[in-house]
Amino acid sequence: MNFDAESPYESIRVQRYDICQHKAALKPPDPLPGTSLPDGSMPVLKSLTRGLQALDILATAGGPVRLTDMASALGVEKSNASHIMKTLVAMGYAEQDASRRYRTTWKHRSGDSRQRVLDDIIACRDSWRPTLEAIVDKTGECAHFAVLVRSGVWYVDKVDSRLPLKVDHPIGSLAPLHCTALGKAFLAFSDTQPEEPLTAYTPSTITTREGLRREVQRTVERGYAIDDEEFATGIRCVAGPVLNSQNQMIAAIGVSGPTVRIDDARLLELGEIILALSRSGAAHAP
Repeated sequence: MNFDAESPYESIRVQRYDICQHKAALKPPDPLPGTSLPDGSMPVLKSLTRGLQALDILATAGGPVRLTDMASALGVEKSNASHIMKTLVAMGYAEQDASRRYRTTWKHRSGDSRQRVLDDIIACRDSWRPTLEAIVDKTGECAHFAVLVRSGVWYVDKVDSRLPLKVDHPIGSLAPLHCTALGKAFLAFSDTQPEEPLTAYTPSTITTREGLRREVQRTVERGYAIDDEEFATGIRCVAGPVLNSQNQMIAAIGVSGPTVRIDDARLLELGEIILALSRSGAAHAP
C-alpha cells in the first residue's frame, strides 16, 4: 500500500444500480455475444453488460457524450446512467471533459478483450458462489463478493441473510477502500493504495494516514479485515482475500450484519469463519 501515490477515485456511498424498466426513444445496443449466464447470474450480467454497452456507445460516438444522451441510448433514467458512468470513471474506463461530457479512455481495446474481462469476473464469481452460501449458512448474515476497481471495491455478487433485519449492498454498488472490510482487505493483501483525503462516513471512520497504516498492519497480522461501523453506523463487517494460484489477490469475500447481533465476541468469530472459508475456497478457485 502506497499512501503517497494519487488515485482518481471519487469516494461515494453505496448506491443501487438498478436498471429502469421504462422505454426510451433510442434502442440500447445489443448485448455482447456469449454473455448468457446460468440462472441466478442475471443481476451480475445486467450490471456488467450495461457498463460494457456504455463503453461501446462512447467508443462509436465520434465525440464526447452528454449524460442525457447516454441515458436515452441505454434506455434508463438519467440517475441510473449517472451511476453507471461514475463507476466507469472510477474504474478508469471513461472520463469527463470540461463540459461534463463523457468519453472513453480505452478505444484501443478490442471487443474480445472486453468479453474476456467479463468472462474472468463471472468465472471467479461463480467459483466462489458456494463459499458465499457457506458463509450465510454458518453465520446467518449477508455474504458479499467484490473486485477492485482502481481505488474502490465493486460488489459483483452477494447471498442475502434469511433474517428480517439484514445488510443490503446491492450488486453493482461501488464503495471506498479505507472504511469497508472488503476494501481494507485489498489494502492489506495487495499493493492497492487508498484514495486521499480519507473521507469520513461515520464518526468511526479512520481519516488519518497513520491511523489507516496501523489498521492495515493489524489486518495483515490477523488475516482478515474489519469494518467497525466505519462506512455505515450500525453495521459491522469482516472480509478476507481471494487469492489465485500465484497467491495474488484477485477479489475479496466478506460478511456483514447489524451491530445488534454482532458484538465484539461475535465479530471475532466471524473473522475466524471468513479466514477459514477463504482458505478452503481458494482450493476451488480458477
